[in-house]
Amino acid sequence: MADKNVSSGFVTGFVMGALVGLAIGFLYAPQTGEETRQRFSEEVKRVKEQTAEIAGKVEKSAAEVMKKVEAKAKEAEEQAEK
Repeated sequence: MADKNVSSGFVTGFVMGALVGLAIGFLYAPQTGEETRQRFSEEVKRVKEQTAEIAGKVEKSAAEVMKKVEAKAKEAEEQAEK
């Protein structure tokens, strides 16, 4: 359960940081409003895709860690019973 909180916290922080960086970059961009909005839309779409990819990797890693922890716990339990 704690792994999901850590994972979601990381992903949330990553997304917020990326969006703030994009916004600041676009505010200083020497482009028209129309071009800036189009570029911003494209960048937001790209960040969403990257975030989904990272979230999937984090979730997969967390699941693998949980399996290892469960296996070690079961092994320790079996050792304790002997």
